[in-house]
Amino acid sequence: MDAFFAAVEQASKPSLRGKPVVVGGLGPRGVVSTASYEARRFGVHSAMPTAQARRLAPNAAYLGARFGLYRAVSDVVMELLHGLSPLVEPLSLDEAFVDLEAGQALEGTQGGAEGAREVGERLRRDIATATGLTGSVGLAGSKMLAKIASEQAKPDGLVLIPVGTERGMLAPLSVRTLPGVGPATAEVLRRAGIGTVGEIAEAGEDELLRLLGRAHGISVHAMAHGVDDRPVVAERDAKSVSVEDTYDVDLTDRTRVRLEVERLAGRCVTRLRAAGRSGRTVVIKVRSYDFSTLTRSETLRGPTDDAGVVREAALRLLDGVDTTAGVRLLGVGVSGLADFTQEDLFAQAQAAQGRAAAHETGTEPGADGPGPGQPGPDAGERPGAGQAAGEAAAVEEPGAAVPADRRWIPGRDVRHAVHGRGWVQGSGVGKVTVRFEEPDSAPGRVRTFSVDDPQLESAEPVMLGAGVAGPATDQSPAPAIRPKSRSAGGGASPPTGTSSP
Repeated sequence: MDAFFAAVEQASKPSLRGKPVVVGGLGPRGVVSTASYEARRFGVHSAMPTAQARRLAPNAAYLGARFGLYRAVSDVVMELLHGLSPLVEPLSLDEAFVDLEAGQALEGTQGGAEGAREVGERLRRDIATATGLTGSVGLAGSKMLAKIASEQAKPDGLVLIPVGTERGMLAPLSVRTLPGVGPATAEVLRRAGIGTVGEIAEAGEDELLRLLGRAHGISVHAMAHGVDDRPVVAERDAKSVSVEDTYDVDLTDRTRVRLEVERLAGRCVTRLRAAGRSGRTVVIKVRSYDFSTLTRSETLRGPTDDAGVVREAALRLLDGVDTTAGVRLLGVGVSGLADFTQEDLFAQAQAAQGRAAAHETGTEPGADGPGPGQPGPDAGERPGAGQAAGEAAAVEEPGAAVPADRRWIPGRDVRHAVHGRGWVQGSGVGKVTVRFEEPDSAPGRVRTFSVDDPQLESAEPVMLGAGVAGPATDQSPAPAIRPKSRSAGGGASPPTGTSSP
């Protein structure tokens, strides 16, 4: 999908269509999640600090994310992909691989490359009809090439790489185009005089093994020749579920840090349960004022989805971390996921609750010392970037002291008893500005109210297009993708006709 989050916001808000829109964290330490193509002309891009984006594009609309709505629209797109093939591999809310040969999509077409093109064009039309949004399709004989083709097709296009033309297409591209070639690998190759994919192919396998080591060298050499045998995998299990928050002001008060960890643990378990999972390893993440980041983990006796167990484990881990210099980010995650809960952990949860009660009354043994259990070693794999599986980067939340229904975050849906539905354009100094419009209306009028106006309330988003039905809230979990048969997945040959919308 093209600039997905921003495109959904533009489709929802008529006054923003054709204008620069930036979605992401809005605080001093916020980060851009998605920028519309209009905003990208000013140099704004994802992962950029929001403060920097505001300097580049001061007149853009800066909005908080509405993940509930994004998930609902994503679900519609994924259902269209499942209509093409049982082998659909989602990469995120807005991107997936599809093995066209595994389904019936090519039946009734002329077959081959042109048949795949016909399917891709029909998919783009169906997405536009169902959601009002645009998607770009890459068609090729492998996942890597389909991904590259989809990037070349953006925005709102289709690129097909015919079999036999891969090396010629890849040759002039930067080495960074290849999956797994990041800044460090690119710098090693640059020092060796290698800057394009074609130059990687010319260097030969022996030279790449010398430069990059055996495993990485073989992989990069194969990709430079257009070889990618990875199959499309229909089910991608999340490795962890995690949440994190960045704070506008460094936290130095130990009590506040503990309260934040408890709150994050509760949110993490809510997401864990929404996914129908449990986990065995609890992980905390602490980023200090100087951007140094550490993780600590503790593995339990078995998987759990009990908030008390996760909270107690997270606090035990926190006991081994010095936070007195200031904390700018905290995170809590659960990994080692399973589909069941270890029965004897219920006793552990009760014990945790007992310790908490004893601590409140001052009767807990050793209350002045470290909590029970010692912090584990650094986690080998840090929790996801503040998100559940498939969810995009988290947005900072306002202070917990403000009631949830009075947090007038720019972009949030609201309803006024007199003026009807609209969205928050901005707030401050006790006032909130609202633009009253809906997806199918003309650009609406702007009005300003007191932040505590009793006639103004939060509202659920209005869905886009006829294909998206029912309400979606920012707190709702991602719509579940219906399970597909595994019969086509085992031992599948390299996919052809792969699509990456």
